[in-house]
Amino acid sequence: MHDIRAIRDMPEAFDAALGRRGLAPVAAEILALDAARRARIHAAESAQAEQNRASKAVGAARAQGDEAEFERLRALVAEKKAEVAAMQAEARELDAQLTAMLMGLPNLPADDVPDGADEADNVEIRRWGTPARFDFTPKEHYQLPAVAGGMDFEAAARLSGSRFVVLSGAVARLHRALAQFMLDTHITENGLTETWTPVLVRPEMMQGTGQLPKFGEDSYETTNGWWLVPTAEVTLTNLVHGETVEEASLPRRMVAHTQCFRSEAGSAGRDTAGMLRQHQFEKVEMVSITHPDQSRAELARMTACAEGILERLGLPYRTVVLCTGDMGFGAQRTHDIEVWLPGQNTYREISSVSLCGDFQARRMNARFRPAGGGRPEFVHTLNGSGLAVGRTLIAVLENGQQADGSVRLPEVLAPWLGGKTMLTPEGALA
Repeated sequence: MHDIRAIRDMPEAFDAALGRRGLAPVAAEILALDAARRARIHAAESAQAEQNRASKAVGAARAQGDEAEFERLRALVAEKKAEVAAMQAEARELDAQLTAMLMGLPNLPADDVPDGADEADNVEIRRWGTPARFDFTPKEHYQLPAVAGGMDFEAAARLSGSRFVVLSGAVARLHRALAQFMLDTHITENGLTETWTPVLVRPEMMQGTGQLPKFGEDSYETTNGWWLVPTAEVTLTNLVHGETVEEASLPRRMVAHTQCFRSEAGSAGRDTAGMLRQHQFEKVEMVSITHPDQSRAELARMTACAEGILERLGLPYRTVVLCTGDMGFGAQRTHDIEVWLPGQNTYREISSVSLCGDFQARRMNARFRPAGGGRPEFVHTLNGSGLAVGRTLIAVLENGQQADGSVRLPEVLAPWLGGKTMLTPEGALA
């Protein structure tokens, strides 16, 4: 959410920043609501003061036996009490309108985020690895002989409908090994704290990270009002919801492996084959809670953590900075990491690492207490995939495919696969 004081101080700059995201100016409307709200509050306070003065005078009039004055003052107290209640109700309604407007506006892009309309305007900042050359036409992951018996979309459709998959045998074990490899790497080498969190959350937790109220159609709500998390960003970030932490405890760096659930609203017809875009999937998510002065450096560190997983797996990738038109709702700056998929002959997103500044912290009321004293300040929050497990499975399968239908697996996974480094054409580990 946005700081109303910053909008009051620099409305033109606020509108200009939103304009970079393609939005029309709204500062005047926000400030009109804010002025009306503050006017009602001031009027209510003035009426309350008059009510208090009249209430004190009522007793004095009765003590003096001045019945006419007593009745006049009593009527005035009742009148002011009604005025106060009415103006407070109006102030609450205006405050709700103002909050709803501010909650519906995206974060302001950092100054160095490239301007643009969509993914075509994203800016590549680096590449790693060289896509392999095959002496045959590479297949997509779901077409490989080695996964034919271990990746069942028909069974999943009978169970749950489209955009689900059943994994079994060696493919399921490979999927699990990838998640364990990611977790262990982030914990032992990158210094993240492993965290296990629920996948059902209250709506205020979804509001805290920006999924609600605007993007409810992208997630699943249960009949009792809980929501299935679209990513562990929701739970990990909200661990500081409503908290004031000590500056010395920052940064807090966490990682979690969870099931994730997304309705994929608006993606009809996109990536319908295979398991690239699913309603239910697994992700290893990184979240950092930092001091404002450290957050930009933390973005670079988290991006390197995600890139490092791909490098260890030997998967070629490129990293891009998202332009203003492609950036997520809560982000100030986002680095997308795209892995090479030979079956599609292109790079596809496998991680987004985003700096949110104090945008989520204001929604969550999450602050830190400065070590040197002074008023608590809002923390900065960051989140990033480290990585999407299913998409990493796809990349491993497609990049390791062989002409005979087998798949050569990254040697770094051998400790989690009983020392095995191949999937045979029949789908067994070898």
